[in-house]
Amino acid sequence: MLESIRKHSKFVMILLFLLIIPSFIFVGIDQSYFSGASPTVARVAGQDITQNDWDNTHRVESDRLRAENPGIDAKLLDSPEARYATLERMVRDRVFQAAAQKMHLVTSDAALARTLQGIPAIANLRKPDGSLDAEGYRALLAAQGMTPEAYEASLRRDMSVGQVVGNVMNTALATPVVANAAMDAFLQRREIQVAQFKPQDYVAKVQVSDEALKSFYAANTTKFQQSEQARVEYVVLDLKSVRDSIELNEADLQTYYKENAARLAGGQEERRASHILVNAPKTMSAAERDAAKAKAQAIADKVKANPSSFAAVAKAESQDTGSAPQGGDLGFFGRGAMVPEFEQAAFSMNKGAISDVVESEFGFHVIQVTDVKLPAVPSFAAVREKIVNDLKDQQAQRKYAEVAELFANTVYEQSDSLQPVVDKLGLKLQMADGVTREPRPGVEGPLANPAFLQALFAADSIDHKRNTDAIDLGSNQMVSGRVVNYQPAKQLALEDVTDRVKTLYVQQQSAVLAREAGEAKLQAWKADASQAQGLLPAVVVSRDNPVGMPRQVLDAALQAKTDSLPAWEGVSLGDAGYAIVKVNRIVGQAERTADFNQQASMQYVQLFGTAEGTAYYELLKKKFDVQIKVARP
Repeated sequence: MLESIRKHSKFVMILLFLLIIPSFIFVGIDQSYFSGASPTVARVAGQDITQNDWDNTHRVESDRLRAENPGIDAKLLDSPEARYATLERMVRDRVFQAAAQKMHLVTSDAALARTLQGIPAIANLRKPDGSLDAEGYRALLAAQGMTPEAYEASLRRDMSVGQVVGNVMNTALATPVVANAAMDAFLQRREIQVAQFKPQDYVAKVQVSDEALKSFYAANTTKFQQSEQARVEYVVLDLKSVRDSIELNEADLQTYYKENAARLAGGQEERRASHILVNAPKTMSAAERDAAKAKAQAIADKVKANPSSFAAVAKAESQDTGSAPQGGDLGFFGRGAMVPEFEQAAFSMNKGAISDVVESEFGFHVIQVTDVKLPAVPSFAAVREKIVNDLKDQQAQRKYAEVAELFANTVYEQSDSLQPVVDKLGLKLQMADGVTREPRPGVEGPLANPAFLQALFAADSIDHKRNTDAIDLGSNQMVSGRVVNYQPAKQLALEDVTDRVKTLYVQQQSAVLAREAGEAKLQAWKADASQAQGLLPAVVVSRDNPVGMPRQVLDAALQAKTDSLPAWEGVSLGDAGYAIVKVNRIVGQAERTADFNQQASMQYVQLFGTAEGTAYYELLKKKFDVQIKVARP
């Protein structure tokens, strides 16, 4: 039967085509059939942003930031806050795109051209006749992985979107009266005194009973849960592990040594030259410069006819008073020591050669190279280790993509164990206990990466103990892991956490006692200021100089009504207790200069414009029914 199918394979293919295609026509093709289901994390104007969209955008953004800031801490980029910020930017971009489309905002060709002309890298590509170097423009964009068409379409879209909120922000204005009033409030200084009521001073007054602890435990059960934990094993593929697996033979090392001897020598080539100078500063007239050049040409013809006379002619004819007495000798020099025209000529000539006339800012030169000093080439043994490192670095970069594909395929195809990929690639199998769904404080490496932890705690990984897919950590690093043992979250019994319950209960109640004591003192001192005791020495505070005061205290001090002084305010500091603020007086401001007022007015307009833009964005979010389905970390 199989032989019959092989003989009539074309007929079979046609039959299958006729059977399968109608099913797609009548039933349809779900996009997830090819891409797999991805949960929706946000929705804008009825359009979904999926988890895959979010992950891909964050990866691109993280890679860009790593490239621009090589020393950046990877943990900052992979933090829940950084990921959420990426999602918010995606939502904002979608909102503005929807608004631009709804308002029919477009960018004209003329506006696009003006913007392109204002980009320095593109403006530098202008030819003397004013036209754009099209090939240079295309090459510039190709280096960034873009075509002119794609770049201009993206820029046109960004400019259209920018009109949405830009038109609101750019219309912000403030009269001098309004700006001065705002700055007066912002820069106002007040003399205050503070009395603190700290929880630790009331710990001894807390009454602890079994009944109170039971009630506290029952009301705060979420504080006494053991989070789900797993014992995991994982394996990391990085550039170092690929590099360590590379073996080099001596023939390759010798070949590299011969081909790169000059570079390995270090230092730089030096030239010794003599010259004859005919002065011709830029201030000379054209006729005078032509005469000087003709004189230099005659000298060049003379010394080329009799090279041995170069020193004597230099002594007699050269107008370089520094070198003429030495027969024009300038000694040894390296690249960068002479003007570019002189250097280019000197380093392009062989020893003993005499140049044509060379023009520089000083005039016209005739140059003779008298010696060449090459840097000493070290022995193979002296640079063998450096050659090994260079070759391994180069080969590791080229080999990583190939090994990464093998790594990903192996952990997927043999998903019940990581040992095959360890054996195949010579990697190290690592273990970790107490791994949680969220990164633990102080943890570094793969176990601090939210994407890897999410993969480890996926249902398939927990239930079937299968390898995770290879997770790209960026910076040429991948990881795969598997759960060896899993403990689900559980509520801890009161008898197991009695000490912790007591500690938290005492902390809570001592803060309550501190607040109650502060509130009582506040009422008493308002009634009779002479009873106030324990106030700290007076200090002058302002928005631009809080002198270390907590934000709540500063806000209370600067927002207190000053119709009658002294003014009293009470401030709850939460677990840190309570504070009473006494405002003694308003301190006069230093005289502001006209320049200061102008700068302040400009800053106020910017802040006001930003506030209006933010308010307008919030309005657009409601208009386009924005839904973010992920909780803010």
